Amino acid sequence: MSSKYLRRKLTNIGLLTRHPVAFAILAAYSAAWWTFDPATFDFHAVAVLGTWLMTLFIQRAAHRDTQAVQAKLDELLRANDNARTELSALDNKTAGEIAEHRKQARLDDPQ
Repeated sequence: MSSKYLRRKLTNIGLLTRHPVAFAILAAYSAAWWTFDPATFDFHAVAVLGTWLMTLFIQRAAHRDTQAVQAKLDELLRANDNARTELSALDNKTAGEIAEHRKQARLDDPQ
C-alpha cells in the first residue's frame, strides 16, 4: 500500500468525522456503553466521550473555516487575470507536494 493512497484514505476518514452523522454515532456509542457496561461508565468514560465530542466540534469548525478560505481564494484566482491557473488544483495535492511547491515558489521569487 503506497503512502499516497494511505494519506488519501486518512483524509477521507477525516472528512467523514466532520459530518453531522458523526455526532449521532458518538451518541449511539455512548448509549451502547451505558447499556452494556454501566459499571465502567464513570468519570473517566465521561471525560473520554467529552474529548471525542470536542474533537468533532473542532473538526467541523476547522473544515468550515477551510472551505470558506478556499472559496475566497478561488474567487480571487478567477478575478485576477494574471493568476496562474495551476494553483486552483493545488488543494488536491498532498501536504508534502504543497510544501515543495511553496519552496519552489520562494526560490523563483525575484526579490
